Amino acid sequence: MKREIIGEVISDKMNQTVVVEVKREHAHPLYHKMVRRKKRLYAHNPENKAKKGDRVKIQECRPLSKLKRWIVTEILKV
Repeated sequence: MKREIIGEVISDKMNQTVVVEVKREHAHPLYHKMVRRKKRLYAHNPENKAKKGDRVKIQECRPLSKLKRWIVTEILKV
């Protein structure tokens, strides 16, 4: 089963590639305060449909380049 996560496109300047920012919140194990974390992932966007500001679902895949290990499967919100 390949992982699927939802994030927001923050850059679409490259050809067939988007940068997706994935945000998550979890409770600190000792202090129980909510901690926010974010990660930027490079995803394959084959038809250049996803644009900056879109919420997208990305799925893990084989390495496509030096940094790309994800592929855009669905555009959730334009």
